[in-house]
Amino acid sequence: MAAMLDETALSQALSGRRVLVTGHTGFKGGWLSLWLRRLGATVVGVALPPARQSFCTAVGIDRLIESRIGDIRTENTLREAIGGQDFDLVIHMAAQAIVRTSYEAPVDTYMTNVVGTAVVLEAARRMPSLGGVIVVTSDKCYENREWVWPYRERDPMGGRDPYSSSKGCAELVAAAYRASFFSAAGGPQLATVRAGNVIGGGDWGTDRLVADLARSAGSGVPARIRNPVNVRPWQHVLEPVRGYLMLGAALLDHGARFAGAWNFGPGADADVNVGRLADLAVSKWRGECPDYIIERQDGAPAESVVLRLDSTKARAELGWKPLLHLEEAVASTVDWYRAHRREPERIRAFSESQINDYAARWATGKDAAPAQEEKEVIATCA
Repeated sequence: MAAMLDETALSQALSGRRVLVTGHTGFKGGWLSLWLRRLGATVVGVALPPARQSFCTAVGIDRLIESRIGDIRTENTLREAIGGQDFDLVIHMAAQAIVRTSYEAPVDTYMTNVVGTAVVLEAARRMPSLGGVIVVTSDKCYENREWVWPYRERDPMGGRDPYSSSKGCAELVAAAYRASFFSAAGGPQLATVRAGNVIGGGDWGTDRLVADLARSAGSGVPARIRNPVNVRPWQHVLEPVRGYLMLGAALLDHGARFAGAWNFGPGADADVNVGRLADLAVSKWRGECPDYIIERQDGAPAESVVLRLDSTKARAELGWKPLLHLEEAVASTVDWYRAHRREPERIRAFSESQINDYAARWATGKDAAPAQEEKEVIATCA
């Protein structure tokens, strides 16, 4: 595979392709759909209705692509939403994505993340023109051993909470479908992708650190931060989205070589604890966001303390690498929320300009940090 060095090559691969995106009304799904449209793909989205406050609603994603409302958890409702359409590429992003919500509604979490994945894959395998499927899971799919070493794609699946285990289960469902239905030479291929903790403009999800700080900046009420010592791999939303798009193009053009699991984690500077990320975000608000309050919650649901990803495979095989330092990712995120608060009617153009600036950064070939296999661990739980 020739290296895909810039957005022009990506557009050549995806322009004119028919792409089904499940979860387009969500945060990452909205950014993915906006970029696919920019690349010239014909995009159809299937998802539940967007929240009143969401990236989809702010930017008007449902007016830019063919948006269909449907529940992925049953075959009949998904079939009705798709309406018999055929696609070259399916990117499955629809999910229940909040760890704490999974404690409150575990059955719904498993229904959406596990059964929903099987329903989408069952629909995909019956599409005559299908070339590839990407199932988006999570870095939390791994059996977390609370060690400092980053997880690689071959590490075992696990999960100690309903959300994490549901993502591990989704990986197992995808692996079974890959072996059973997506392994024919020259036939459609299936990949799964695992990203870190994604930040970016337009995420108003519950229990999201940067979203909580953005709400704090708008209201003047200090955000309450849990677990400040927990280390996560933070990255801007456009980093993994670019990886998904590059992988989709590779599946369509080169097939089985790019099937399997892929990590898209951040650069060396971005594995930091929650407190460090919160401090950085507050500083970027330049006085508009009050300092946060650390909230100790006795008896609160347990969450992993340390979690890191190794993206060596994506670097070596796909030519993907993170482009933004953590400070740049946070600054870009804060800029989006500030722009939305001041000129909400222009936020679509602002979002497109952020994609444009990021694509220009990609074209320069500048790396955000050394490859993970060469770096030392720089974040601690102290």
